[in-house]
Amino acid sequence: MGITREGRHKRRETGGRRAKFRKKRKFEMGRPAAMTKIGEARISEVRCRGGNIKHRALRLDSGNFSWGTEVCTRKVRVLDVTYNASNNELVRTKTLVKGAIVLIDAHPFKTWYEAHYGVKIGIKKGGGTTEIEKVDTSAMSKQIQAKFKKRAAEQTLEPVLDTQFASGRLYAKITSRPGQTGRCDGYVLEGPELAFYQKQLHKK
Repeated sequence: MGITREGRHKRRETGGRRAKFRKKRKFEMGRPAAMTKIGEARISEVRCRGGNIKHRALRLDSGNFSWGTEVCTRKVRVLDVTYNASNNELVRTKTLVKGAIVLIDAHPFKTWYEAHYGVKIGIKKGGGTTEIEKVDTSAMSKQIQAKFKKRAAEQTLEPVLDTQFASGRLYAKITSRPGQTGRCDGYVLEGPELAFYQKQLHKK
């Protein structure tokens, strides 16, 4: 039996059965889920209705992730799947789907932050705490020093994110559809949303 997206086999809202007045149609067809895993990129093309092409990602290991408050996007490695609201089985099998919470490599964002603000973040201290260190700018021109000083006045970083930078991993959410577009893009979790998902992870 082929996979189909029709809904005529379902009962009515009142519980009555519907008449089977026709068979399956090709325009109602569905396909097996991609079940994208973490690994060296493997993307297959699927020819769809109207000659359109879908990019079915079977394996992906990186994607473009955006850090919203800093307006910074970097291509980073996806390291692990940590939470999925729809199904825990997708976490166990490390399946990349839209809405999944993943761990990504923090290094590209960390190096950008250091170059932009002139401060080092995610430095571990005793007692499980972290601190922010200023980069030595004495060898730089006065113009560059003034630029860093101005940026430092506006610089704020959540302590939770600083702790994540110290561990070298950030929590992020996938917003693209790997099985349809062949990409694994998303954004870094922060603020109340990060707090919510951390609470869910502890509950698990």
